[in-house]
Amino acid sequence: MFIDHARIFVKAGKGGSGHCSFRREKFVPRGGPNGGDGGNGGHVIFEASNRVSTLLDLRYQRHYQAKAGERGLKSNQHGATGTNTIIQVPIGTLVKAEETGEIIVDLITNGQTAIVAEGGKGGKGNARYVTSTNQAPHEFEPGTPGIERWLNLELKLLADVGLVGFPNAGKSTLISSISSAHPEIGSYPFTTLRPHLGVVEGTETSSFVVADIPGLIEGAHEGKGLGIQFLKHIQRTALLLYLIDISEWIEEDPIVSFNTLRNELQAFDPTLLERPFAITATKIDSQGEGQHLKALQTYCLQQEYPCFPLSAVTRDGLPSLITYLEQAVLENKASCTNNS
Repeated sequence: MFIDHARIFVKAGKGGSGHCSFRREKFVPRGGPNGGDGGNGGHVIFEASNRVSTLLDLRYQRHYQAKAGERGLKSNQHGATGTNTIIQVPIGTLVKAEETGEIIVDLITNGQTAIVAEGGKGGKGNARYVTSTNQAPHEFEPGTPGIERWLNLELKLLADVGLVGFPNAGKSTLISSISSAHPEIGSYPFTTLRPHLGVVEGTETSSFVVADIPGLIEGAHEGKGLGIQFLKHIQRTALLLYLIDISEWIEEDPIVSFNTLRNELQAFDPTLLERPFAITATKIDSQGEGQHLKALQTYCLQQEYPCFPLSAVTRDGLPSLITYLEQAVLENKASCTNNS
């Protein structure tokens, strides 16, 4: 089951209390204080891992707590530090504080870690309170409590190219044709019920990741169909690929279809319209007399939009599309490197 959001409670360990004790050794009848400090409490830490692909486990276990630090000991021995609790989450997990909505961390690289609840500080032992006027202090300090709070976790898939289209536009067929991903494919609406990632091999030294999300329908931003719950998974993509079905049995004008998709994206996140994009005219093997394809190609030529007619079934047009996407992804990565 693909789960892309979760709400959990985390509690860091309490710091151990300082110790109050005095030296009691033979021939040292008035030994000084030797109470050690308490150990720090353990942290709650998130770690991004490519071994995890969903937040499902966090739906079943919602409470996480790190170990408390141990109390200080005599002979100036410090208490042991509490053990950290490490929670592995998928790469692309955004962590927010529930109370304030503040973004705590965005875990976008494998192995990246972040402390989401800091352990309490260990208290001072009485040996720390010696002064010139107080050589035998009985004071010691208790440990401080660890941070505890509710967190909201949101998974946003990391991909280079995001596929956008209506149900049955051919997104799942395309991603299965150009990558090793194998989403369910059918001739009925909403075959795709969860996002899929596919790695596309370009040249011998280059590859890129494509994200397929469930199809949109007009009014998705108002909750119609599957709504816009999956659009967050294309918010990180560098390039959008609009898939427009131009088969002969489609009644709607392809240009209207394209603008409807753009409107839904704008309603969800206006910055998505600023992304580079290309248009793919799908199912050219079923285009009939080709009126839809001609209209879309004319429109793209006028607007100077890149347009790629293809059939994912017969693979006509696939090589040109893959070459274009590969080059666009490489240019985007080079631009990001130069600007950083």
